[in-house]
Amino acid sequence: MDVITDTVYENFERSFDEFKNATNLTKQEKATKLASQIDILSLSRNGLTFLYKKSLELEKEGFFNGTPWSDPEKLVPFLVKGTLLNGHPGSSFEVLSELRMLYYLNEELSESEQRISKETAQDYMEEVIVHNLEFAFKEISEETRSLMSEREIKKAINLFGFLLSEIEIKGIFEKLALEVKLTCEQRPIVTRKARELIRMLDRHFEADSEQNKNHFIKTYINALYAPSKGARDHKNLDDYQNFVENCSRNTLYSEAEEMGEYMSATGLVSKYHAMLLKKLLSDTPELVPVLLDLNDQGKAEWEEYRIMLSQLVMDIIHPENCQFIYGLSEMMRRNLFVRRVVRVGLENLRKIKINPQVEKRILKSIVNPSPGLSAIQYLMSGVIRVLGQPLGVGQGNNPTCQSARGISMWSQHAPAKLIDMIITVATQNNLLIRFENHDLVSNQLGKGLLEKLDYNLDVVSVVLVPHLDKIYNEMMHRSYGRTEDPHKWVNPSMYGHWIQVGFASCYDYLSNSIMDFTGFVRIFYAAFHPDYNGNRHLVYPNPVGIFITSNKGDMVGFHAISMLRVDKDKDDQTRVYFLNPNNEGRQNWGQEIKPSVYGQGEKHGESSLPIQEFAARVYAFHYDPLITNSWISNVPEEEIIKVKTLAEQSWGKSYIWSQQIKLW
Repeated sequence: MDVITDTVYENFERSFDEFKNATNLTKQEKATKLASQIDILSLSRNGLTFLYKKSLELEKEGFFNGTPWSDPEKLVPFLVKGTLLNGHPGSSFEVLSELRMLYYLNEELSESEQRISKETAQDYMEEVIVHNLEFAFKEISEETRSLMSEREIKKAINLFGFLLSEIEIKGIFEKLALEVKLTCEQRPIVTRKARELIRMLDRHFEADSEQNKNHFIKTYINALYAPSKGARDHKNLDDYQNFVENCSRNTLYSEAEEMGEYMSATGLVSKYHAMLLKKLLSDTPELVPVLLDLNDQGKAEWEEYRIMLSQLVMDIIHPENCQFIYGLSEMMRRNLFVRRVVRVGLENLRKIKINPQVEKRILKSIVNPSPGLSAIQYLMSGVIRVLGQPLGVGQGNNPTCQSARGISMWSQHAPAKLIDMIITVATQNNLLIRFENHDLVSNQLGKGLLEKLDYNLDVVSVVLVPHLDKIYNEMMHRSYGRTEDPHKWVNPSMYGHWIQVGFASCYDYLSNSIMDFTGFVRIFYAAFHPDYNGNRHLVYPNPVGIFITSNKGDMVGFHAISMLRVDKDKDDQTRVYFLNPNNEGRQNWGQEIKPSVYGQGEKHGESSLPIQEFAARVYAFHYDPLITNSWISNVPEEEIIKVKTLAEQSWGKSYIWSQQIKLW
């Protein structure tokens, strides 16, 4: 609807008057009716201009009351796209919310009216645009087209066209560049987001490599589009294929070396990389370690298992499947092929016949499946990526952090078990795990936490998560009603024998209160802080439960993560390094607690926090009581007070605090 008639404006005003005069009983109904009018108006530029001018009045009248948009200071930029994808009525509330934020940025308001500062509004708007570039630049991905109606796509494009015309986006390049860097530093298995951001940068911004602020962005652009001299000179893939077929060994070496360096620097692989690897495997296999940028251990592994590895790679290699090459390189750096059980597991996996339902799930997770690749090839490459990048596993937009955490743990410490599990589910579309002398068979269980699978996941997760989720949920269900947190029994059964049997939780399920938090923190420090536990370090990942808080420190919910290690950073500060499986380890948790993913000694895929900030969000963990009890008296009271103060002033405001002593 490009032209808005007077009738449309009259209908809006009528609905707005009805909303303002509604009783508490009819307020929600009238808000829904009003949202329908907003939906109509948002389909044109004139309609958006009208809504922009009305946005603050709508807010003052309570249009956002009782919704996620009620407090502008608590809005999260990267959640906007998900709301738009879900369509009306949520998308209509989102449109008005963005216009309201723009109003706070552009208009001169009294101190009482200015609910959010102009600086905060500017940062927010820039972040929203960074996370919605396909709408801003009218370049809609196939994935988005499959999820949104044409009407909703038009609404989103109109919104971002309006925002771009009304805002000075001076900081968008820097934010976009930083987003690319920090996303890639986490080395996600699913690289779709990073590739899309880099493509947008390459097409719409000038990244002059001579300028320091842009130099690193050129590295990411080159990693995808020009990872070698040959690729820069022969951008067409067919031309590059002819080039590598006819060049000298010295040239092949130079090509392999440059591509390997780009891959290691960014975690990204280009289509050229796949074409060159196939050539090297056929003619000059001694150059494969150069292309994979292997360390000495990886080179030795290549020499030992070259025949097996060559066959494995040749079975699945394809330009449209190139990203698995990074996972292969990382697998060899981890020396996983030395383990006979891993080699046998992969050989068994190659020979399976995939269940038709599982095959549908696999292909559905690929945005544009290539006719040159089968489901088994996608699965094999997905397994290699997960085994090579255990900290790159994410849960997507699914409430399945426990399952993602498990896949990551097994990849790190039980890779053969993980492969065997994948084979079972891929062939049977079913899974069996034993819990307290009972066999839990996923297809015989009710629903888990997962209502509808978000397919923006790695292939291994797409295969396993629907089954893991149901089994984990059943374990929790069977453990409810006991006097302690169900995770005490569920985690060791679900994840494996390396989970310590000792368990501490400050949250009491039965009374919904916080119990003996001082004692809880004392045990945490005695178990994990190297200054107070005899300088002992974690051997295995520890499944930890945390309170997730908003950027204001308010309680949001519970979340499952893995504590990986506790070490000193470059400033000699003790930090906890952990896996956050929610795809983004950088949220603002309030109280200036902002997990870092780069620059504080993190390995790729880790998040980190100073130990007192991390401990202030923990509510449950496993530990060894026989060893830990002897160190409890070492923990100073002032350390406990720091943690308790942070907790009480954030999520702790949502609970009753009990001084009752717990027998840990």
